[in-house]
Amino acid sequence: MAMLTGKLVRLRAVEPTDFESIWRWSHDAEVVRWMSGGYPESFVQARERLAAAPRNNYENCRFIIEALDDQRAVGFVRLRDAKPETGNAELDIQLGEKDVWGRGFATEAMRLMCGYGFHEMRLHRITLDVAAENTAARRVYEKVGFVEEGRLRECFRHDGKWHDMIIMGLLEGELRG
Repeated sequence: MAMLTGKLVRLRAVEPTDFESIWRWSHDAEVVRWMSGGYPESFVQARERLAAAPRNNYENCRFIIEALDDQRAVGFVRLRDAKPETGNAELDIQLGEKDVWGRGFATEAMRLMCGYGFHEMRLHRITLDVAAENTAARRVYEKVGFVEEGRLRECFRHDGKWHDMIIMGLLEGELRG
């Protein structure tokens, strides 16, 4: 697969050299504020898990978001749990470098990834979930064309408080931009 390139970012395969950035992002409280945490693992365990991850395939396609201006990894995006029988997949995105927040990088990365999902993977539907209070992310998703489809009440615990999750979906043909 050729790299997916926009005006601000390029999506490329994850390289072993990206691990330290991914590790740093996953340990930055601001970056992971609205993400579900897993159980703690050491640096070595996390590196081994990444090294053992299967190569990109239809079911799980993950890419580094690279800034075009300085070729720096600034985040990652992934389509996961794709099913050819239903044409559905779930999207995850994380913009780890805070100096690019609010500059259109996430919006462009999502457009590139969704376009890849619809055109190359032949998906019909892409879904995601987002904490109701994560208004910045919701604005990005809506700008790309995602619409709210439902709400899971108090299913995400953060800072000792329960939060609702919003389920959003994008159908083939609805991608904006």
